[in-house]
Amino acid sequence: MTDKELLYIEDVLGHEQFIRQMCNDASQRVQDERLRNMINDCERRHAELFSHFYSLLGK
Repeated sequence: MTDKELLYIEDVLGHEQFIRQMCNDASQRVQDERLRNMINDCERRHAELFSHFYSLLGK
């Protein structure tokens, strides 16, 4: 991978971590169970994306 590609992946990993944290914070604040489940599903999907991008680094 080029340095530019590695910087892109690093940036994406940071965004995915941020989105996961925002989902986690939001799910703790909402009282509606259906909405909480939807937010938790969104967090799970972003965790999968994070893992996928991290695997591109060969770690």
